[in-house]
Amino acid sequence: MALPIGEQSAELLKAQDLIWNHLYRFISSMSLRYATELGIPDIIHRHGKPMTLQQLVDALPINKGKAHGVYRLMRILIHSGFFIEEQICKDDAIMGYWLTPASRLLIKDEAFSMYEIVQACYDPIALKPWDHVKEWFENDDSSAFETTFGMSYFDYASRDSKENETFNELMVKDTQMLSSVLIRDCKKVFNRMKSMVDVGGGVGILAKAIADAFPDLQCTVFDLPHVVAGLQGTENLTYVQGNMFESIPKADAVMLKWILHDWNDEDCVRILKKCKEVIPSKESGGKVIIIDMVVGHKKDDHRGIETQLFYDLSMMVFLNGKERTEKEFEKLFFDAGYSGYKIVYELGLRSLIEVYP
Repeated sequence: MALPIGEQSAELLKAQDLIWNHLYRFISSMSLRYATELGIPDIIHRHGKPMTLQQLVDALPINKGKAHGVYRLMRILIHSGFFIEEQICKDDAIMGYWLTPASRLLIKDEAFSMYEIVQACYDPIALKPWDHVKEWFENDDSSAFETTFGMSYFDYASRDSKENETFNELMVKDTQMLSSVLIRDCKKVFNRMKSMVDVGGGVGILAKAIADAFPDLQCTVFDLPHVVAGLQGTENLTYVQGNMFESIPKADAVMLKWILHDWNDEDCVRILKKCKEVIPSKESGGKVIIIDMVVGHKKDDHRGIETQLFYDLSMMVFLNGKERTEKEFEKLFFDAGYSGYKIVYELGLRSLIEVYP
């Protein structure tokens, strides 16, 4: 078969480039893994200023003959935006590696560190279900995780204390940064509220931050028994065990942070109906506060949409959940009997939505 010529040849080669890029895209992710496992962000941070290649190699616990590997690893991480090259001194042309906002989030002891999240993504429990996606497409299981382990992820976590602990720790890490942003930038959401229940609130990081910032607001963390058992509250923070599909404590507002994306549409409607039962009317301030991704809401953010789509496939593989577009959320809200909604804030890849009874 003859090869196309002219513009068709260019298109053929461009198509080949796209395939190569996707076939080897995992290398970008693995490079990030190796950088964190080697402790490169921490080493540069402790150094306090840009490090030359030789300084970095000397500080790493590696075979010093592998300096060329460090150079090549750093080159792709610079290209990906995790590090930059800067002059070590103003009067010196020697360049060194320095941190970016992204690599600062990989320093182990930083307040909002994502180090544990990166490591958890490469745990066998996180990777194995991806090997069974084709099998899942062919069977009746709810998720590829169920195909792999014979049970849903939440059932697995309830039986495996280590996995339950890991999941809670990851939610804590994610919530620490988010709660800081909420308290600083989204205060009006909590104005005039007297009570709030954080459904699926885990160990209570978000609710505690809100309770501390608004001492007159009574906050309740509501989650499964194995999640909140033994946790101690404060004057305006309490922990309640239960199942959101059965009943939810009454409050002026219900918080659903990254909950709905765990479930299919039918279960989301069930959850939203349970929420509607326990909040007052819109005129009395009743609302459901949802923090979740709205896929494609920022239409010009190509990388952000791509990340949202990555998350969507992860929800499919692990939980029979999904990330939703605004239209898909709207259908859920109206199917559950709500009168309206408003996307109040953009929180990076996620949005804060108020839904009114």
